[in-house]
Amino acid sequence: MIGDLFARMRRGDRNALSRLLSHIARGEFLDDIRSLLIPSPQTPSARVIAFTGSGGMGKSTLIGRLIPLVRAANHRIAVLACDPQSPLSGGALLGDRFRMGSTSDDGVFIRSLAALSGSSGLAKHLDLMIDALEAFGFDVIFLETVGAGQGDVAVGQHADALVLLLQPESGDDVQWEKAGVLECADVIVIHKADLPTADQTMAQVRAALDLSPSRHIPVLRVSTKLNQGHAELWQTLESLPARRLRPSIAQRLLHHLIESQEQSLHKLETQANPELAKLLADWQAGTLTIAAAARCLGALLLTSYEPEA
Repeated sequence: MIGDLFARMRRGDRNALSRLLSHIARGEFLDDIRSLLIPSPQTPSARVIAFTGSGGMGKSTLIGRLIPLVRAANHRIAVLACDPQSPLSGGALLGDRFRMGSTSDDGVFIRSLAALSGSSGLAKHLDLMIDALEAFGFDVIFLETVGAGQGDVAVGQHADALVLLLQPESGDDVQWEKAGVLECADVIVIHKADLPTADQTMAQVRAALDLSPSRHIPVLRVSTKLNQGHAELWQTLESLPARRLRPSIAQRLLHHLIESQEQSLHKLETQANPELAKLLADWQAGTLTIAAAARCLGALLLTSYEPEA
């Protein structure tokens, strides 16, 4: 089933790509999908750019303005927009996708993903979805977080570049410095730069960056209302060196092992497994060293591991 779906996707079937992403989002057939998506050295890499910032910064609107510029450069682009998870359906609320606009362009693919609360504004298995989009042949991939807060920079580990959106009248420079989020960004965008206090915000950001001048971080003014600054932003992003390193096959296997063992441990804890309870009791009583307890726990997790259906 997954093999046929993957073959159709490699032939350019967008419906197959959508179904594959749906399986990944639901945590289905992950073992099979991981095996099929291991890239060869000849597989071209996409440029992955992440956009983050608190809610209301206009991330989706900004991405919507950048998409035509990416297409004008003859690049195929995919957008993974992490939306807050609906408390009723468990799905994405789709607000980001509406703001980006609909398109019939085959070179544009937009997918909304549900991000769990407390997940750093990211959907689960995001790395696997990026692999699928690269295998499909997209040249540029935009990632958008839900805007979980100023410290929401976890998405940067999946990207070649991290764009932080700030806007006038949204907070002071003390908060930016405290969060340390400025130093994590590769580009800072003062969005809604048509607002009266844009110059003040720009000065605050530059002053905060001057306190730790470890590297040059471009600070750009962009106004979607006035349609200004988007071309300069895209040129800046194109000029940045790619920093994302593909993990080796061994690293991919290790990542899968860690993830599967976390799931197994959660299952053992929620089911009140008696072997786990005895192991923990023996360790607390001092009859097992931490090294011995760790080995026993590892063996217990391995015996409880069940591959995804």
